Order: sequence, then structure tokens, then C-alpha cells
Amino acid sequence: MRAWPVFALALALWAGAHARDRLDAWIAATVLPAPMVETGVEVLARDGRLLRAYTVADGRWRLAATASEVDRDYLAMLVAYEDRRFWRHRGVDPLALLRAGWQALRAGRPVSGGSTLTMQVARLLEDSGTGRWAGKLRQIRVALALERRLSKEAILALYLDLAPMGGNIEGVRAAAFAWFGKEPRRLTPAEAALLIALPQSPEARRPDRAPRAARAARDRVLDRMVRAGLLDASAAAAARTEPVPAARRPFPALAAHLADRLRAESPLARRHATTIDAGLQARLERLAADAVAGEAERLSVAILVADHASGEVLASVGSAGYLDGAREGFLDMTRALRSPGSTLKPLVYGLAFDRGLAHPETLIEDRPVAFGTYAPQNFDRNFRGTVRLREALQLSLNIPVVLLAEALGPESLLAALRRAGIGAELPGGQPGLAVALGGVGVSLEGLVALYGGIARGGTVVPLQAVAGPPGPPRRLISPEAAWHLGDILAALPPPPGAPANRLAYKTGTSYGHRDALALGFDGRHVAGVWMGRTDGTAVPGAFGAGLAAPILFEAFARLKPALDPLPPPPPATLIAANPALPPPLRRFRGRDGALSADPEAPAVAFPPDGAEVETAGGPLVVRVRNGVAPFTWLADGRPFAVATREREALLEDAGPGFLTLSVIDAEGRAARVQVVLR
Repeated sequence: MRAWPVFALALALWAGAHARDRLDAWIAATVLPAPMVETGVEVLARDGRLLRAYTVADGRWRLAATASEVDRDYLAMLVAYEDRRFWRHRGVDPLALLRAGWQALRAGRPVSGGSTLTMQVARLLEDSGTGRWAGKLRQIRVALALERRLSKEAILALYLDLAPMGGNIEGVRAAAFAWFGKEPRRLTPAEAALLIALPQSPEARRPDRAPRAARAARDRVLDRMVRAGLLDASAAAAARTEPVPAARRPFPALAAHLADRLRAESPLARRHATTIDAGLQARLERLAADAVAGEAERLSVAILVADHASGEVLASVGSAGYLDGAREGFLDMTRALRSPGSTLKPLVYGLAFDRGLAHPETLIEDRPVAFGTYAPQNFDRNFRGTVRLREALQLSLNIPVVLLAEALGPESLLAALRRAGIGAELPGGQPGLAVALGGVGVSLEGLVALYGGIARGGTVVPLQAVAGPPGPPRRLISPEAAWHLGDILAALPPPPGAPANRLAYKTGTSYGHRDALALGFDGRHVAGVWMGRTDGTAVPGAFGAGLAAPILFEAFARLKPALDPLPPPPPATLIAANPALPPPLRRFRGRDGALSADPEAPAVAFPPDGAEVETAGGPLVVRVRNGVAPFTWLADGRPFAVATREREALLEDAGPGFLTLSVIDAEGRAARVQVVLR
């Protein structure tokens, strides 16, 4: 008889072991859902702040979060409320299940849940129901299998990402942004309690739709935390006085154009670390919106700010409003190729200084001039005679810069841009002298890089908005030439109402008033502003000095309280007045002395030398510039207008063929051209 107890015990042990083996096999055979959770793409500022977030494929807001990124008190409250033995059990808490079952039997209805956090994760991963026994059994099996394959920290992270928080919001991080407008690193007790209460009934407790239910559920969590010893009564009482959110808050959407571009360039990346200063970006986006408020229809603006020492982009505003459909705000105008207007002029001057063709104090003639059929005019159609190059650049005169470009060769301007890594696109054909006046397509990004190179002593560092080491610098002009440009541009008077300071800046207006630009730099930063219409149509009355320059100065004011000083001149810089310059630098003569020692000599303004002119047997109109009246005109050596004080004359009965025209002024100076009449 005594053997029976021993046998019974052995049989029980065998049965238990067999059952355990069957249970182990059952758990091991569990087909688990993929524990990988899709979270939205994030674009981060230089300090890690969220600039912009994207929904996942099904339109839900779900942002990745780890326990280290979430408030510690929230985590402690979550475990205390949902699963007190989370860190000890193996996926299922038998005591919690027994308690929930006993309470349901006594009350005739479910009173409390017995699900662990791991079981809730199992349900969320498979999107299974909670009320049926088959579903509950499946959750138990998956929870047991998850605990064998994942750490507690990984399971908790899945809950933090997947917990439903109302509407299309999932996870604690997305919920913190949607309901409180902040990261979940620091939550008040009231905020933490609401985020704990929401997943139990996310639609019935949505604070924007059911504020009373949300408040009641939150307060029940607070009461439980007092009983659990995680909150004292006074802290809980203070938390109950906090209002629940009345509406969802928008997710961050700063630097939207840049974010879209980074996402398109690296579609597999979940996080993009940028060099953007979130605070500055927000301030400049407000500035852009304010700049077009009440302005012409469809007028937009773009602003770009960078550190010219490193090339890091600190703010990139692609339009006046990303969602402004009327202004086509979705277009990123920091990268659009547009005419730079006069903003390329400093490059022409810098190249001329660099090659020994001129000096800021060199004298140059601002008088009518023609290069074949091309006869440039100043913007105001006035001429100022003999001026210093310093004044010519500050006044943004067209004729002097075209003379410099002709001496340099327009191809060298494009070559300099490309050598510096700045993209430039010609409208078509070979580059002409109009390139110096903006006859080429350059983006605002390219212009900011160009001016950053001038500010950096003549070396261009590629602009970069993605965190990383700077690109290799490329020499554009010499340090001496770059310093001269900064010294000239810093002496420009600021626009009306702007602070008087040493901001070196230049404005530009493209042909037909399509684009208004302003570029500027100080000792550390460089910025650019574009204004216009995205479709390239004219904006009547738009000038770079009137529209873009005030925004440029305001952008620097929002960047920092005071400008950084410009650097001192390099040791080899030639600083001298015109009489002290070497003789070749005192007066600009052109590539090969095309400007004679007597700039007042007459020249045939029309027809230009070598031209073919259609007269159809009628009279030929001829014009002269410079010189002193009266004038005498000759056709093939025969006079046809004598001692006329007019600068225009008619050659009657001009037959077809080659013709030599000559004009002589009152001082005996002459000019001659050869043309073909048709």
C-alpha cells in the first residue's frame, strides 16, 4: 500500500512533465506576426527636434519611440496601471486572469481586464479582437511566444509604438504630439494619465470628441496611482485641475520642401538628420508668410540661410506657404533656376580684380557702348561718365560690368561658376555678354553658395542640409579680391527702415521684373532672398532693392541680435587711391585697349560695324554717339550730311551692296564702319 503514493506522485510528475513538453511544443510552434512595426519617416533638426513627420502607408500617425525617449514617470504609471508584474511574468499573468475571471463571474459582466502588456502587444500586432475566447487564447499563445523571442524592453517598445490613441494616432510619441504638441520626454502627471487611459477605449475617450469621458478616465488613472504610491494626494489633485486637450494639434511641418527632397532621395531611411536650426526655420517661415500678406496675387518668396564656414544650411524656406495652392507653395524656389539679375555682378568684378585687369579705384567709362548688335543700357537709362569701379558696383551700373565681362570673356564667368560647383544653365547657344547682367539660370541655392564663397575669402564650400563633414572647398577668386568685394558691398546703404550695419549685400532684378533678389553676408553667415511668381510672369514694380532687401535684413535680425564683423584685409591686399595705383590700373582700357585714351571720341552707334541692313531701296538711318557736334557724314568717301548738330542723319537712295560709313566731329575725330545693304 505504501507503494501507491510513490507511484501516484511519479505518475503526476510524468503527466506534468508531458504536459509541460506539450505546452513548450505548442508555444514553440506559434507562427508569430512580424514584430517589425512601420513607423513614419522623420526629418530632424540639428538638435534632434522633429522638423517634419510623415504618416505610414495606411495614413496613420505612428512615430518610433523607445523607453529612453519617454517620460520615466509615464512608464512607471503605465506598468502600475496595466500590468504590475510585467517585469516578472513570462507573457501571461495567471493571477490577473483569475482576478478578472472571478470579478466577471460575480458581476455578471467583465469588470477588469486580465491582459498583460505583452498580450496587448500580441493583439495589436495581429489586430485581433478582445472579447472572444478564441481571440483571447490566441493572444495568450502569441504573448508566451513573444516573451521567448523578445526582451521585455523590446516588447515595451512595441506597445509604445502601437497603442491606439484615438483616430489615426498610434503610439505614445504620436499621441504626445497630437494632444500636447510636444515630445513625450517630459509629461505632467495629468498628461501621462490621459495617455494611459486612451488605449483602453481610444474612440470613446478621445478628448476632442468626448472630453468628459476623457477626463473621467484620466482621473481614474490618477486615483489608482495614488493607491499605488506613485503620486501623493496633492499632486493628483493638482493634476485633476488640468484641462484635457480640446483639439488635436498639427504635427510639425517645418522645412517641408527640404523634408520632401530628403525623403525622395533616400526613400528607405526612417530618420533624416539635418543641419536646420528649428527655431530659426520657424521664424523665417513666419517672415516669408508675412512678406507676401497683402501683396500681389501669386507672389511668393524663398529664403536660404547658411553658415559660410561649414556650408551648413541653417534655414531653407522654399515658398511663402507650403500648403498655399494659389501661390503654388509646393514648389521649392530655393532650387528653381531663375535669372539672377545683377547678383552675378560681384563675380565679374572679383574675377577682374583677380586677373589684374582692374582695382576698386580704377576709373571706367559709363557711356553708351555697343558690341556688334548688343548695346547694353543702364537700368535707369542714364550715363554717369567716368566712375570708379567701386561706385559702379555699388550703383549696379550695367555698362561697366559688361565692359569687364567683355575683357574677361563671358565663357570665363560660366567656367568660374562651374569650377565652384554652382550650376548655371544658359537659355541656349554660346554664352554672351548678357550673362553678366543675369542672362543665365542660377538657383537661389547656387547664389547663396557663391556669396558664401566670397565671404569665406574666395573659396566656395558646397552647401549641405544633411548632417556630416563639410565638402571640399573650391577656389573661386583670391582672398584679396574677395575682401575688396566685401568691403565694397558692406558700404552700401541699407534699405529704408533697416538697421545700419556692415552687412555686405547686393540686390538684383531680372528682365521684365520677374525676379527680385537680395544676397548678403557678414563674418559668419550668408543668406539669400528671392521674390517673384513661380510661373515666371512679371511682377510690375518689383525691384530687388525694394522687395527682397528688406526681407534679407530682417532675416539677419531674426538670425541673431548683432552681425559678426567682416574679416580684416589679407596682407597682400592693395589699398590705395587712384593716383597711387600702378599706371595700368588707373583707367580701364578693356581686353586690348579697345577703350582709347580719348573716351569722348565719336563712334557710329547705328548701323554697327559688319551688320547687314535691310533698307528695301529706302533711306538709311545713321546715328552717332560721343563726339562733339557738328558732325559730317560720308558714304564711301562722299559727304551726305554736313555740319549737322543732330546725332541722327538720313542717307537717301542707299542702294544695295557694301558701304563704308564715316563720321567726323567738330574736333576732327573720326569713326568708320563697313556694312552691307540689302
